[in-house]
Amino acid sequence: MSNQRVAPLEPPFSERAEESFAVVMPPGTPPLNIFRTIGRNERVLSRMVRGGLLDRGSVSVAQRELVILRACALCGAEYEWGVHVTAFQHQAGFSSHQIAATCDAAINPDLWSEEQQLLLNMVDELHASATIAEQTWQQLRTYFSEEQLIELLMLAGLYHAVSFMVNGLQLENETFAARFPPSAQ
Repeated sequence: MSNQRVAPLEPPFSERAEESFAVVMPPGTPPLNIFRTIGRNERVLSRMVRGGLLDRGSVSVAQRELVILRACALCGAEYEWGVHVTAFQHQAGFSSHQIAATCDAAINPDLWSEEQQLLLNMVDELHASATIAEQTWQQLRTYFSEEQLIELLMLAGLYHAVSFMVNGLQLENETFAARFPPSAQ
């Protein structure tokens, strides 16, 4: 029995929902549970898929995914964390130890470069206080342009919002997706 609070749409989908699914899903791939569930409000689905930042941006896939994984882990959003681990781990180049460590309370400096540690710190600070300490900001500026910093901040905030959705709706995990490591559960 499902604990999911809103049932996902089932095919046949409306034309508007199909258009939204096509923005985020490869051709021939069924839409994820998150998109089928949010599709109960087609306007929100349309805005969500068109406002995402998974396209080629000013930051690398590894930088983007590190921010996303940490934000989702801090929010306890296993659904979204697992989908991103499964979809992007290899493209981002993270080891299994690094993936698991995105869920750790403390940042292990042995696993991360200085730049990566700064990104993790940024997400941690935003999560804890909704801002970034001046010292952290100045350190980030040594690695990232203003364009990149804006994108990184938006990614952290966007994936807090996505975490609120998946947690609030109690979405069932995708069967193919990674799960939090036992230490995080």
